[in-house]
Amino acid sequence: MLGRIGKKQVDIAASFVTSAVGFGGAAFVGLCYFTDWKVFCANIPFYNGKFKDIKEE
Repeated sequence: MLGRIGKKQVDIAASFVTSAVGFGGAAFVGLCYFTDWKVFCANIPFYNGKFKDIKEE
């Protein structure tokens, strides 16, 4: 199967890289926003203010 992949298929896949990165980045930001992933969101300026009052156990 992998032997059938040629230059044309590689060029087609390469044209989708920017879109895939954009959609993946938007999905990651949406995931962080809707789940309040504290490990990641605590390091974002202006957004981490909501975690200042929460004490870790």
